[in-house]
Amino acid sequence: MAWIILLAAGLFEIGWAVGLKYTEGFTRPLPTLLTAGSMVISLGLLGLALKSLPLGTAYAIWTGVGTVGTAILGMWLFQEQADAARLACIALIVAGIVGLKVVTPH
Repeated sequence: MAWIILLAAGLFEIGWAVGLKYTEGFTRPLPTLLTAGSMVISLGLLGLALKSLPLGTAYAIWTGVGTVGTAILGMWLFQEQADAARLACIALIVAGIVGLKVVTPH
């Protein structure tokens, strides 16, 4: 269950990272509120996952999920660069996430 909670925390991290773009410097109230809510939920879920997962593993996976998701959404929503080198780097992050999951005791 902790792994599912950690994944959800990572997804909310993507939400707040992308949400920051829509706040326009925290000048738009609704995007700002949604972004702040995503931050709180993300950190709260990470805290719950840490009850049974190692800190280093959980934090690395949380930030990795957020990084990968944010990078992909940046390419899709904001037409950010999506060349082979960038995609390869994202694949390395995914490999690290999977690797940490595989080697972490249950």
